[in-house]
Order: sequence, then C-alpha cells, then structure tokens
Amino acid sequence: MQSTDLGNRESGKLWHRKPSPAARDGIIVNIIHSTSDYLPKVLRFLNVAFDSSGDCLIAGDHQGNIYVLDLYGNRFNLVQRTAQACTALAFNLRRKSEFLVALADYSIKCFDTVTKELVSWMRGHESSVFSISVHASGRYAITTSSDTAQLWDLDTFQRKRKLNILQSVGIQKVFFLPLSNTILSCFKDNSIFAWECDTLSCRYQLPAPPESSSILYKVFAVTRDGRILAAGGKSNHLHLWCLEAKQLFRIIQMPARVRAIRHLEFLPDSFDAGSNQVLGVLSQDGIMRFVNIQTCKLLFEIGSLDEGISSSVISPHGRYIASIMENGSLNIYSVQALTQEINKPPPPLVKVIEDLPKSKLNSGDLKMKVTSGRVQRPARSRENRIQTRILKKDLTGSFENKENELSDGLNKKRLQILLKGYGEYPMKYRMFIWRSLLQLPENHTAFNSLEDKGVHVAFLNLQKKYPIKSRKLLRVLQRTLSALAHWSAIFSDTPYLPLLAFPFVKLFQNNQLICFEVVATLIINWCQHWFEYFPNPPINILSMIENVLAFHDKELLQHFIDHDITSQLYAWPLLETIFSEVLTREEWLKLFDNVFSNHPSFLLMTVVAYNICSRAPLLNCSLKDDFEYFFHHRNNLDISVVIKEVYRLMDTTPTDIHPDSMLHVFVALTKGQYPVFNQYPKFIVDYQTQERERIRNDELDYLRERQMVEDMQAEVDQQRVEDEAWYQKQELLRKAEETRRELLLQEEEKMVQQRQRLASVKRELKVKEMHLQDATRRRFLKLQQDQREMELRRLDDELERKVHMRDREIATTAKDLEMRHLELESQKRLYEKNLIRNQEAVAKEMREDTDAYRRKVDLEEHMFHKLIETGQTQNQKTHKLIEENLAKAEQACLNADWRIQALHKQRCDDLQRSECYQEVARLLRENRRKETEVLNSMMGEEAKKWQEAEEKDFHLKSEKKASALSDASRKWFLQKEINDALEHAEHPCTKGVPRYQNGQVVSTCLSRTSQLNDISEADSSTCPSFSQRRIQWDTTERDLMERVRNLRQRLTVQARNRCQTPHLLVT
Repeated sequence: MQSTDLGNRESGKLWHRKPSPAARDGIIVNIIHSTSDYLPKVLRFLNVAFDSSGDCLIAGDHQGNIYVLDLYGNRFNLVQRTAQACTALAFNLRRKSEFLVALADYSIKCFDTVTKELVSWMRGHESSVFSISVHASGRYAITTSSDTAQLWDLDTFQRKRKLNILQSVGIQKVFFLPLSNTILSCFKDNSIFAWECDTLSCRYQLPAPPESSSILYKVFAVTRDGRILAAGGKSNHLHLWCLEAKQLFRIIQMPARVRAIRHLEFLPDSFDAGSNQVLGVLSQDGIMRFVNIQTCKLLFEIGSLDEGISSSVISPHGRYIASIMENGSLNIYSVQALTQEINKPPPPLVKVIEDLPKSKLNSGDLKMKVTSGRVQRPARSRENRIQTRILKKDLTGSFENKENELSDGLNKKRLQILLKGYGEYPMKYRMFIWRSLLQLPENHTAFNSLEDKGVHVAFLNLQKKYPIKSRKLLRVLQRTLSALAHWSAIFSDTPYLPLLAFPFVKLFQNNQLICFEVVATLIINWCQHWFEYFPNPPINILSMIENVLAFHDKELLQHFIDHDITSQLYAWPLLETIFSEVLTREEWLKLFDNVFSNHPSFLLMTVVAYNICSRAPLLNCSLKDDFEYFFHHRNNLDISVVIKEVYRLMDTTPTDIHPDSMLHVFVALTKGQYPVFNQYPKFIVDYQTQERERIRNDELDYLRERQMVEDMQAEVDQQRVEDEAWYQKQELLRKAEETRRELLLQEEEKMVQQRQRLASVKRELKVKEMHLQDATRRRFLKLQQDQREMELRRLDDELERKVHMRDREIATTAKDLEMRHLELESQKRLYEKNLIRNQEAVAKEMREDTDAYRRKVDLEEHMFHKLIETGQTQNQKTHKLIEENLAKAEQACLNADWRIQALHKQRCDDLQRSECYQEVARLLRENRRKETEVLNSMMGEEAKKWQEAEEKDFHLKSEKKASALSDASRKWFLQKEINDALEHAEHPCTKGVPRYQNGQVVSTCLSRTSQLNDISEADSSTCPSFSQRRIQWDTTERDLMERVRNLRQRLTVQARNRCQTPHLLVT
C-alpha cells in the first residue's frame, strides 16, 4: 500500500510507482494531509465526491482545503481554500469543472476547478447542510439540512422552491432518483414521499413498514435504474423497497455484530443495466460490507476494527471506492482488486427471489440472512475431478493432460473443443482466456523496473513516423515499445515492432503490464527464428511458408515466381503486421483466438491459408504494385474459411516440411523475472547499435553546428532587420522633426498673433482700469468731501447749540439762583451728553483712522501681490502707488489739519465755558460764603464718597490700562473728573481733595489736547488762574475758527479743480 502526504504542496503526484493493490485490502493509495508547522498535526478529511466520469474526485478537510484528485492522470491539485469546514460536496454538475461545497456558515458556494474562482454564493439555510443531490442533467440541485430542503437552479443559481416542515418532524434526506425526474423525500417519522421535479406535485407515498420489523430509517440508497430503494437505521435489518410496486419486498438481516447502519450505497456494474445487485453497508464498527441483495451473500468488506471507515463514496462506473477513515485519512480502493477472487470463474446465476403473494406479506416471509464469510470460488467436487481425469486419460494421456491443464482451472483441450465448435471465444471472457492460455506471470516488479527506465531513445520521435490521433494510445504504445527495447536491445532496431505491437496495445491500453507480456510471449513463441537473419527478413521462416505453399498449391507459387513475387512480398507483410492490416477487429480477434490456442506454427500456416483462399484474385494480378496493394489492404475474404483451411493444412502437411517440426512448443514467460532474449546475431545488432550511435553523434554534431549557423543567421537577420528598422525609424524621426518644426513655426505665428491680441486686450483693460480707478477715486473724494461737509455742519450745529446752551444757562442762572440744584443737574446731564457725543466723535474718528489704515494696508498688500504677479508693469504700478501714497499723504495732512481745527474749536469752547463758569462763580461767590457752613457739614461725607469713587476709579483705570480700550477708559475717567471739578468750582474750599480733582481735570484736558495735536506738552500739576485760561481759550478759539475757514476754502478750491460736474461743489 502506497501512502501520500499532501503536506503544504498545492499539486503533485498521488503515487510515485504504479499501484498494485492486493486482493486482501484493495487499497490503491492512502492519502493524508499533515502540516509542517512547529507542532505538526494531521488535517482530517471530512467529505469526498466523484465527478460524472468516475476518474476524478474532490476531497475537503476540516480547515476548508479542497483538493481535486485525478486518479487517471495521477495528480492532485489544491483548488480552493474556504477557511472553514465543508459539510457536503457535489462534483457532478453540468459544467464539468464546477463543484458545489456546503460550508459551516450554512452557505453553499460554487467554485471552478480550472480558474479557481468563485462562481456563485447561495444562502438560505439556517442550519448545517449535510446533503447535496444533483439532478441527472446537472441543472438542478437539492440541498438538505435538518429543518429544510431547498431546490436550486444551477443555471441562474436562484432558489426555486423551499420545503418547509413542522419542527417536530425532521428531514432525514431529500434527493433525486438517478436517471429520473423524481425527488424522494425521507423524514424522521419514516414517511417517504415521491415528488415530480417540474411541478413539485406528489406522485406517491410509500406505506409504513411492518410493525414487527419497524426501524427508524437513517440512511438510504437507490439503484441506478431507480427501481429499488434500500433503507436502514439503528438495526441490523435492511429494508428493500420496490419503487415501481411501492411496497417492501425484502428484509435482509445483517450479521449479529452489526448493530447500526451508518451509510448505504450500491456498487455499479457495467453489465447490470443499472439494476445494481451489490449493496455496500457501512456499520457502526467502521467496516463496510458489500452484500449481493439477490443471493444475500457477503462478497467482500473493507475497513477493520483498528482502521475504521467514517464515510465512503463509490465512483459512478464502479471502479473505485473513496473512504474517509476514522483517523482522518483518505483511502482509495480498487473494486477490481477486491472482486478478483470473485470474478475468476463465472459466478453461477442463483435466484432466490420468490414471487410475492397478493395477500398481505408477513415480515418473517421476507427475511433473509446474510451468510458470514467471504464468497470463494466454488471448488470442484471429488467426483468431478476424478471423472475429468478419466476422460483426459482416455483422450490423450497423463503427460498431455498435465500439459493442457492451465491456471485458473481451465483446460486447453476443452477450450480448443469449444473454439472449434463456436469459432471464437465469448467476448466477455476472451481476455481472461487469453491470459490463461498465454500463462502470463504478471511480473509487476520486473515490468516497473523496465518502465522506470523511461522512453527509449529509439522511440522518442515515434509520433512523427506513426501519427496516432489518440494521445493516450500513442503514449501507451511508446511505453510498451520502450519496455521491449530495454528488455532486449534488438527491439530498438526492429522497424516492424510498432506494427506488431499496435493491435495488442490498442486492445490492452488500460493494462500496460498485460500488453507487454502478451507481446513478449508472442515474440518468444510465435516469432521464433525471426531475428536470425536480422536486419533482413527471416528467410528460414519464409522458406518454410514457401515449401508449404509449394506442396499445397504449386500453381499459385508458380504464378508468384513468374511475376517475380517472392515470399517477402506475399508472406512477410502478413507476418510483420500479424494480419492487422488485412483483417477487421472482429476477424483479427477471432483469428488470434485460434492462434493462441494452437501450436506456434499455426501462425505460419495462416499465411499459407490466406494465400490459398485468395488464389483467385491473386492469379488475376500481374503487376507488382497490385500484389503489394493486396497484401497491405483488407480484402473480401471470410476469416472462418481461412481458419478452416489452416486446420486442414495443419493436418495434411507432411512432417518433413511441417513448421511444427522446426518450431519449439509454447513456452510461457518465467515468473518473477523475464527471460533473456538473445536469439539474434549479436554482432550485427551491436555493430548497428555502434553505427547508430555514431550516426546519432554525428547527427547531433551536425544539428549543433546547424543550430549555431541558424543562430548566427538569425542574429544576422535580426541585426539586418534592426538596422532597417533603425533607418526607417530615423527617417520617420526626420520627417516627424520637419513636421514638428513646421508645426512649431505655425504655432509661433499663432502665438505672436495671440500675444498681439492679448496686448491689445491688456491695453483696453488698462484703459478701463484707469477709468474705473479714476471714477473710484472721484467717488471716494466725493464721499470724503461729503463726510467732511457733514462733519463741519455737525460741528457748526454743535457750536451753535453750545452757544445757545451757554446763553440759556447764563440767563437761567442770573434769573433764578434758587433753582441752582436743578440747573446743576441739568448741566450735569448736558455735560454727560456732550461727553458721550464727544466720545462718539472721537471713537468715530478713531474708527475712521483705523479703517483708513486698514484700507491703506490692504491696498499696499494688494499692490505688493499685484507687483509680484505682473512684473512687466512694475514701474507703472510703482508710479501709481507713489501717486496714491502722495494722495493719501495729502489726505492725511488734510485730516490732521481738520483734527487740529476741531481741537482748537473744542479748546475755544472750553475757554468759553471756563469764562462762563468764572462769571457764574463770581456771581455765586457770595452765595457760596453763605452756604459754607452747610457745605462744611457735608464735606466729611463727601470726602468719604470721593475716596470711595477714587478707589473705584483707580481699579477701573487699572483694568482699562490692561485692555486695548485705554482711550475709552481715560475719557470715561475724564468725564468723572470734570463733574468733580464743576462741584469744586461751585464750592471752593481749602480742603486738598477738591483742588486735587480740579488739577486732575486740567491735566487731563491738557493731555487730551496734546494727544490730538501730537504736541508734547508738560502736564503741570498746578492749576492756572481763570483769567489766564480765558485769554488762552479765546486765542485758541480764534485760531481754530481761522483754520476751519482756511480748510473750507482749500476744500472748495480742490473740489472745483478735481471735479468736472457742478453738483460736486459744496457751498
């Protein structure tokens, strides 16, 4: 038994020498799959399935590796890695390269073994799929799980129907009947239904089995013709149902050691027309027993208690059995080897089927026991042996009887009698009889050693001389001839050896060992003395034939002599082809039935008989070409007449010219090793071998030199082609360069034109841009002028309003001193309002300054980027930028002048207010003296309040200084100080706090004035007198008004000079 480990290989050979399974176990090869990791482990095979041809199968292990095992081609290939265990397989689809695999995730996938790609992915099951049944046409498939069965269309891979059942009733198996359009569904309650595949209508239901032998069915099997259903379960009983009669017709009881049946499958036979008679029964002990369901005989069994079988599958043609063992390995069995002991003699036809009564059958009447033990060849009885010996003694004698006794229980004399009676052997047993007559030793080891030497050099190019269409037949012929050449050197130089061996190669192409031994036996016995005159034809043999022909038909021989036709023309073509060219297959087999059953001289007599039986057409031939055509083509001749003529010649030929006196009797090949064949002139063969070797070496040298010359010539041709291609390429490049140059010139002209158009467009755009910039500038100047006019009007209104307010306050104060508190409050609100407005004005000015600065920055950035992008117009833009900067500088000067004027106006306003305050203070000084006492009482509380206000103001100042709004904080603080100064001005006293507040007001005003005028003035802590401040404020007011008038005049002049339309002027 050979063992093969797949390992990590993706492909390889299944066996390295030709398997020769023994009859006791029949194992061809044992296949295991182990990993070569750090800790090696064996991967268990789980499922296996054959294809429709039976010579190829797929196997899947528990890690999802799926292999294709080609038993005919001796190859295995890894076709898929699914990464999960497979629960069922099917390989008999309509597209031969596709297979179905059910996986552990309840899905079914279809893969292609050639492209190794996923064809389809089918989902729908909610539990593990344990069975896949494919229709005989390969178009439909049924997948079965414990809760449902689904029918799939394999053309579209869509689900057609789904079988839903109650949860309490499970499914055992749903499958197609072979060669039928019927679906059989078997449930766990022993109910069996038959459905029509197309319409899914119920055709029939099988009745319940008898109560006395009722078992729960677990496994099922159907014969190939779909007539018999076998069912079994947890019992040693098998139920056989006739599906045509729809009734149970037999119950088979297995041996007592069988307690449960795990698997059932019928063994196909090529000659039973689908009505399979042998049933394989796998029991709980791991042994699969094969039983004849008619005779109830146990034929053979596979597996053992030590090496039990887990599951098994039989090929469709019945040649192989693939069994998954309990240890996870895969065994391939040869059915021929297992049935070798059974098929040696023709088994007697014993029928035990009884006619069933029409009444109700009892289970006891149907039971038949399977006899234990193997079926052996029926031994002859003692009386028969004695009687046979007496008959043989009367016929020939003891020595001849011993000689005629063949192996396998056959007798040569009886076969000859049978042959003379029927003219040929039965087709079914012809090969068996030939093997017995030739006494083939079947030396497997010796033949393997010859075959391992490979193809002989003399037959490497056999296909050129003999172009055979079938590659298999050519390969077998080449191996057989090579084995003969390795056996004896003369056969490598024998030119007619392929013609001699071809009929046997075609007949025994499936068993090369038998083919080789038949040809070798033929050469040793029927080709005696053929090689004594090598390399010439066997003149001695041809002389024997000519002598016999001269004795029996002198006229024909004289006709041959008259037309210069020798035995090399009318005898040798028939011998070197052993009549295969002039006879049909049936005629040739019939002839060799007689040749192998008689003396080796029978073949030579056949040549003479063929010529004698064809004497009429031969006598009519006169040309040599006609004779050659006649002996190389089929002729209208009855082979039975020729064979009768041969037997007549064998009996009537004189002993002195009879070939049997010169030829030895039949000698079989020796067992173990083949005999040495040296019946040829060795020196000639050796000389020819040497000469052939020399010629072969010379030929190799010549071929080597010719190859070198051809290589050099090829290089020269290639170089020439490359040079021509290079010159053509250079010419094309030159033309392309000229064309490109012309195109470049055209493109340059177009580019110049485009640049001219672009320049004109740029000029237009520049003109438009200048107009737009001029319009924008005018609009901006107009907007600035409008804003300044609005500001001036606002200032005028403010001055007028303040003057009006001052007059009204003076008049009100003079008229009503009693309403002083109310007036003070009114003045306070007015001052707060003015301060807020001033703050808003200052904030607006600051916002305008900020906006102007931001516009300046944006404009500068825009000009800078535009300067980088357009380098050609840098000078123009620089000039433009200078002009804009000059305009902005001029505008900044104007803004500064306007601010200075506004500041002077504010100072004048302050001076006026100061004068007003002094006048009011002078008028109220006397009143203050009267109120001093009241004020002194309030000074304490007021000092506390002012201290608290100073603390709050100090805290507010500290916070405002830390923020970005310091100016707003100082203005707010200035407002508070002005209010305090007003109160102190109304209530002069010698206290230090009011004086300090007045000084702070003055310093704050001066600091604000210095900030607006950008003049650095000293912040004096002493407060000037009211008269000096009044004079200073008057002067400042006059200067401010003068500057305002000058600014108005300048703005008017500029507006008249820059603006063309009269509506831009402002009066």
